[in-house]
Amino acid sequence: MKTLVILSSILGDRSNSKQLADHLIARIKSANPAAAVKIRDIGAQPLPYFDGATVGALFTPSDARTAEQHRIVELGDALIAELMEADRIVFAVPVYNFSLPAQFKTYLDYVARAGVTFRYTSEGVPEGLVKGKEVLVLTARGGKAEGTPADTLTPYLRQMLGFLGMDDVTFIAAEGMAMGEVAALEGVAQAKQRIDALLADAAPVGIAA
Repeated sequence: MKTLVILSSILGDRSNSKQLADHLIARIKSANPAAAVKIRDIGAQPLPYFDGATVGALFTPSDARTAEQHRIVELGDALIAELMEADRIVFAVPVYNFSLPAQFKTYLDYVARAGVTFRYTSEGVPEGLVKGKEVLVLTARGGKAEGTPADTLTPYLRQMLGFLGMDDVTFIAAEGMAMGEVAALEGVAQAKQRIDALLADAAPVGIAA
């Protein structure tokens, strides 16, 4: 099984969502030391903003694209290819101002491509084409909102990922990160325990290089 890890925090090693992803990777490597890991850190290396030039490149026929337009499309193609090749996808997504980081929204804009990762049927019904994936979303937030109407991140991501065909999604949140040291440590510990339990229930996996 191939696993792709997407990091999106801007805080680097100080990131709680990255800490959860690192714990997950360590657990997999512990079970299989030969496992390689495919990590894309869009917090440390942000994708170019998805703007009008990006859309223009995608809608320009290949033989009419400029060198810059080819570069833009090739980046999007690479993001989609690694998404399609993965069996398990891990999104590490911190909560910024009640929502996801701009870096991760840009990522979703790149991989949501009509005719490639989703399409509309003849009846006009959307169909996601990124199918058969096991998806894990690792989140971290300052307060506590999981399972309440105040959790505005989970419904959006569930809808967006489902639109692309990813409907087997597990959310694990480290909460209380801004509620004092004790609460933060407890929140991370509980999230790590849930990761351990999830992996214990799963079959051994490898991670794609």
